Amino acid sequence: MKMWISFGGMGALIVAMLLILWSRYKLKGFFKFIVALIAYICLIVGGLIIILVVMSGPSA
Repeated sequence: MKMWISFGGMGALIVAMLLILWSRYKLKGFFKFIVALIAYICLIVGGLIIILVVMSGPSA
């Protein structure tokens, strides 16, 4: 089960990376702010998921 949770965390990090690049180079104005905000929320959530999976240790 932890493997699928970690895949979700890695997916959130990939989505965050793509959204940050998209907001910086393709968008302007208010949409740039909204997409960047969503991207940084995904970055924080994905990072926390990865940290929790790694710190919980190996599964038995």
